[in-house]
Amino acid sequence: MTSGKRFGPKLTSRSFFWQRTGKKREGKPTPKENTSHGNPAMAATLMERAWIWIHETFPERQIYIRSDGRVQFFTFGPSLQATLAGLTLIFLGWVAFATVNVIFKDRIITAKDHRFQEMQAAYENRLADLQISYDELNGALVGAEDKFKAAADELQTKQNTIANFLNRKAQIEASIGNNSLSPSMSNIPVFTGPADDAPASDSLEVGAPLQGGIDTDGGSTLSVLPGPAAPQPRTAKPARASLLGDGFAKLRKMAAALFTGAPRDAAPLSAVYAQHPGLRALAAETARVAGMGKSESQLMDKTHQILSSDMVALREIVRRTGINPDQFEHKIADSEGVGGPEIPLDRVQVNGIKDPAFNATYLRASAIMGQLSDLSFEMSHIPLAVPVTGNGVEPTSGFGARVDPFTRRYAFHSGIDFAGPWGAQVRATAPGTVTFVGTRGGYGNMIEIDHGMGIHTRYGHLSAITVRAGMKVEKDTAIGRLGSTGRSTGPHVHYEVWYDDKVRNPVNFIEAGRHVL
Repeated sequence: MTSGKRFGPKLTSRSFFWQRTGKKREGKPTPKENTSHGNPAMAATLMERAWIWIHETFPERQIYIRSDGRVQFFTFGPSLQATLAGLTLIFLGWVAFATVNVIFKDRIITAKDHRFQEMQAAYENRLADLQISYDELNGALVGAEDKFKAAADELQTKQNTIANFLNRKAQIEASIGNNSLSPSMSNIPVFTGPADDAPASDSLEVGAPLQGGIDTDGGSTLSVLPGPAAPQPRTAKPARASLLGDGFAKLRKMAAALFTGAPRDAAPLSAVYAQHPGLRALAAETARVAGMGKSESQLMDKTHQILSSDMVALREIVRRTGINPDQFEHKIADSEGVGGPEIPLDRVQVNGIKDPAFNATYLRASAIMGQLSDLSFEMSHIPLAVPVTGNGVEPTSGFGARVDPFTRRYAFHSGIDFAGPWGAQVRATAPGTVTFVGTRGGYGNMIEIDHGMGIHTRYGHLSAITVRAGMKVEKDTAIGRLGSTGRSTGPHVHYEVWYDDKVRNPVNFIEAGRHVL
């Protein structure tokens, strides 16, 4: 019995290792095939070209492994071969870079250290030369520098003192400017005289009842008192306060000119200074700084004059409202607790400055500044604006005697009426505290605000009230809406200003506000 032969795949050296298969992959054309039914010369897309190149460069290969008469093989497709080739290139590149970096690193560091040492040696040599030159001039410079430093320090102290002083002045101006009329308010006309050509007073006080006057249910009985001069007509050019005009700008220009003034004639220089240009220039600068220091007193004197004129202008604005500025300042002083020992001005030094003329002038100007600051602060609580603005808002009835719209007889009108659209915003004309909210006689729905220093404002005939008693409000805070409640013939707001229990002409306050820039 013959034993059958055991057949297995015949392996050769070529088929054992890498083999290129000659069979086409089913469903995929060879690179030379053209599946397009169109033009044979049509270009393939970039992805197609890449795919073809990979399959041509890395055809499918198989690794055969024979063990115990059994043959196994592993297939490596084009994609896997391309990936392995790329990783191999990356690895070889990294090995090359690391090798070069390790071999030449010491040489690179050594070259850099050498250049740094050369630069450091050159710098030290140059520094040694400069030190020698400095030592030669040090003796002469010490005295000159001390003299210059003393003059410069005092000048700097004076300039800082003046700069702080001018900044305080600018803050006062800003506080006054914030209390002025807004552009929209300044376009609203106001009455400059009483209605119906009847005489009117600028102030009233609580006293005997006025015959044919205001409804006693309104909560006040009034008697006419003599008032100040009539307000300036709107046809004339407003006489604005100097502190709100160009006076402050001129003062700053003067300060800048003094701080950067041209060098003055210096005293004759000694032989030591004349031998070296640097010492000669330092001596000239010392003389210039000393001359500038003497001009600071002139600047402070000019500042004192401007502040004095500012105080006069601010008092004039208060006077335009119908308030006596002297009495108003006494009221301010009485509301503040002041005192202390009396010290002559010639015994006081400002920030260590030894110039007596500068100290005296500065202290006088500072005193005026304090008065100006107090007055401007209190002026911020004076109602200088109108209570309602916008399209369709206009004054319909002025302060003083008029024909009563209900009785058709002459009667006194204690405020100004501003007619406008129903529900228009009514705003506070100055900061203060709401003291009354509710209905009061002929006022209808009314709000009263205490602005301090005896000044009150009232807003009547409101359709709605948006504040409550005790609330603190700022200028232009919305407090209610225009309406026609109470003794009223149509939508408007009745606006009154009171000072020391006397009703005042609101026109004077609004006109005074127009003179504040």
